[in-house]
Amino acid sequence: MSGCNAEAEEKAGSKQCPQVQVNEYKENGNCAYTSLRPIQTTTSGKTAKAYCLSPFSLSNSKRARFKLSTSPFESHPNNAVACKKTGRKKTCRKGVTSKMKAVSSKAESLLLKPPVDAYTDSELRHSSTAESVTLSVDMGSSDEDSAPGLGDFSELSPYERKRLKNIKENANFFASLELSESAARLRGMIKKRQPPESKRKRPKKKENEIGCRRSMRLLKVDPLGVSLPAAPTQPMLEEEEENPLLPPGPLEMIPENQDDSNELFRASLKTWADMSKTSNERTKEGLSSIKSYKANLSGMVISEATVRKVTRGAISSVALHPSEVRTLVAAGAKSGQIGLWDLTRQCEDGVYVFYPHSQPVSCLYFSPTNPAHLLSLSYDGTLRCGDFSSAVFEEVYRNEGNSPSSFDFLAKDASTLLVGHWDGHLSLVDRRTPGTSHEKFFNSSMGKIRTVHVHPVSRQYFITAGLRDVHVYDVRCLNSRGSQPMISLAEHSKSIASAYFSPVTGNRVVTTCADCKLRVFDSSSLSSQIPLLTTIRHNTITGRWLTRFQAVWDPKQEDCFIVGSMAHPRRVEVFHETGESVRSLSGDCLVSVCSLSVMHPTRYVLAGGNSSGRLHVFMSQESF
Repeated sequence: MSGCNAEAEEKAGSKQCPQVQVNEYKENGNCAYTSLRPIQTTTSGKTAKAYCLSPFSLSNSKRARFKLSTSPFESHPNNAVACKKTGRKKTCRKGVTSKMKAVSSKAESLLLKPPVDAYTDSELRHSSTAESVTLSVDMGSSDEDSAPGLGDFSELSPYERKRLKNIKENANFFASLELSESAARLRGMIKKRQPPESKRKRPKKKENEIGCRRSMRLLKVDPLGVSLPAAPTQPMLEEEEENPLLPPGPLEMIPENQDDSNELFRASLKTWADMSKTSNERTKEGLSSIKSYKANLSGMVISEATVRKVTRGAISSVALHPSEVRTLVAAGAKSGQIGLWDLTRQCEDGVYVFYPHSQPVSCLYFSPTNPAHLLSLSYDGTLRCGDFSSAVFEEVYRNEGNSPSSFDFLAKDASTLLVGHWDGHLSLVDRRTPGTSHEKFFNSSMGKIRTVHVHPVSRQYFITAGLRDVHVYDVRCLNSRGSQPMISLAEHSKSIASAYFSPVTGNRVVTTCADCKLRVFDSSSLSSQIPLLTTIRHNTITGRWLTRFQAVWDPKQEDCFIVGSMAHPRRVEVFHETGESVRSLSGDCLVSVCSLSVMHPTRYVLAGGNSSGRLHVFMSQESF
């Protein structure tokens, strides 16, 4: 009876509810899964469609079909939905099942099926109209709705159905591209590809093929095929060691390249001792005009007879004997050797090599009062005098603690010497006193002293060249604590190699600087300032292996000076104090750079030394 009343109320309610179309879900706060869905009822053979807010449910047959357990939400009291029909309040008790979960899992499983199993929109609409869901209301107990056609997505909105359709279409499109098959084919192609061979195939050697020629000297094999004995190793080690310091005291003048019992050498010593000296008055009378000076320079030539290797190492100092009869050249080497070459004898016996020092010979002069004395200064801290009369190298000065760099004669009779040291100190040495120590030891204001040169007229003044400064000192004002210079030449920007007064009057000073400039100063008045007269652009960059250039005055012509050159062909330049080039001395036999040069005080003879121990001598043709 109650079932009939409920059916009648449903019919009455269906007549009162208008038909509406719902395209989306609406949620209820008391129900987990709710929606507005159409309900089909039959009254007098006619079907009416009504929309009611109700939870999803499955009938007993449908639950048995999917074998789903009852959801725990059925027993919850908040899951009951109250429905009002025809003014009376009725309570509809309905258990919430896992229908939505089954529907979503069903939709995912359908997406994985082939496209032929998918339903079209028309089929979905047909199944939704053919199979409807009825709502049974019972006060005591209610039956679950039967929902035939769950797989037709009749419960989904058109938007969700369109979305699922697009997902399936996209999946089918990507499946039709066969990307996985293409990737598999590419991986197979990469694996099958073999890298090209990078190593070059070496040709096989023939059995009778002749190999490369090899030096028998490097193989240490005699030309006859007999192996040579092993060379002793101990003597080689001794030669490679640094030269030890020579014992103090005098050393005998014994040539290393000849026998000491050679009568020719003894005769040469006697000849050199008897050489006449050149006086200063004779030198002053020899001064000539620049025109005649150029004419005399043009007659100077070089030949194979005037080129000779004298020392083992690079030449670091050169001196010419002032004799007007014979041409005797002295050369000091970096190895500590001193070579004497007498050009008057055109033979190998004219060269004599001595070993009075153990380190480079930086300064070499013949005594102005007794040319039979050859004074040499070395980095080993010794200053020796080679006496041709006694055939002995006497020790004049010794200072191993402060290495000397240069010296000059402070007195005209060459009795006192002024020695400059690399650490900036100055020593005053008197040859007349016994012993080998200095008389006075001064401290200058310079950090390093390269050259020392005494004024030819006012001998109390001397000039020094250092790192980047040139100073003029008064020997009377020197002291051991610290000496201040009279004049400082600050025009140099780089290291200075040398600074020399003009030889006769001392009115000019020429300096050689590493900034590729030769400078001439006016020193006629030694006041607070020495003006700069001329700056000559000249390449002075000799490098590591060549001896540095030093511009020196010509003793015969004090307004002209000579200096080596890096230009090709190789040459020795002669400049005037105004910067004009007077003469370039060159020749076919001059094939190397002559870093150091010196002119004869009275004759037109020039001697230059290179960095391989070879001397080049220019002289007039009349002297041959």
